[in-house]
Amino acid sequence: MRIALDATPLAVPTGGITRYTVELHRALNAAFPCDEYLLMQAGAGALHKRWWSCGLPFALIRRDVDVFHGVDFSVPYLPVRAAVMTVHDLSPFRADRAPGTSERISRRTPWLIGLGLATMLVTPTEAIRRETISHFGIRPNRVVAVPLAASDHFRPVENGLETTPYFLFAGTLEPRKNLHLLVEAWRQVRRTHVVDLVLAGRQREDFAPLPAEPGLRLMGAVEESALPGLYSGARALVFPSLYEGFGLPVLEAMQCGAPVLVSRDPAVAEVAGNAGLSVDASDARGWVTAMTAVLENASLHSQMRAAGLARAKAFSWPRTAVQMREVYREAAARFAG
Repeated sequence: MRIALDATPLAVPTGGITRYTVELHRALNAAFPCDEYLLMQAGAGALHKRWWSCGLPFALIRRDVDVFHGVDFSVPYLPVRAAVMTVHDLSPFRADRAPGTSERISRRTPWLIGLGLATMLVTPTEAIRRETISHFGIRPNRVVAVPLAASDHFRPVENGLETTPYFLFAGTLEPRKNLHLLVEAWRQVRRTHVVDLVLAGRQREDFAPLPAEPGLRLMGAVEESALPGLYSGARALVFPSLYEGFGLPVLEAMQCGAPVLVSRDPAVAEVAGNAGLSVDASDARGWVTAMTAVLENASLHSQMRAAGLARAKAFSWPRTAVQMREVYREAAARFAG
């Protein structure tokens, strides 16, 4: 088979969808060397502005592509080949969506799905699969959950630089991450324990700034090479998010041996399984109790570390590639039939 992946996200050097595209492309090539996996994006010229409507369909025909995979909520506007669309979550279609959400996603993606231009859809969790089926009113057999994975370099490493224990949050600082509640819970824990709170991630424009205070460390965007050390040295990852499509930092943390304290968001709970200590996102007292427990109870900390490492083994990019290749095969068969 000849499969083309949308390379548009690669124009941005970092970010979750960029990592998804790179890792998936690498894993597919490794797992299925007899296939050809192309990265395609708009070039210069007159067709650049009409890439999805004219340029891409023409390129798919010219390159004799069997399946196109839109890794970021989009597929060609003309159904010249089978098309698979990844729906990472439903945040672009929620009332509280981020400012500046792409019009291509929030307005055009629903009709791409509704008109059947996406032969099949892929979601990162069963939770988002169910939400997608309900939101768009589509047949369940058209949507498949294919989980993400953490990169191989996320593994336990020595971190001898930290002297003060710390909790870690990793991810974009934005309203749905529920960080103001987390900070308030941490403040209560800090009254009786010497522990810092490290927030690692870029700050979105609609995130209300946090005032500087002792022990609260805002690191901004962190190089991916530095993340394994941050995860490995943390007393626990704290992830109180109100809504997620997958929650990749949770998996990365478990793979590095960090216990995870997570919200009961369906997608996050699905990723953490029984390895995480789950707390209702709005329960500040519950977060205080959970954070205190992993600080005071060495046995609990060790059990959660072992459980997280075991849980992380259920996810891998080679396994993801095998599942995705089956989606491509099914999409091609449906399009031809």
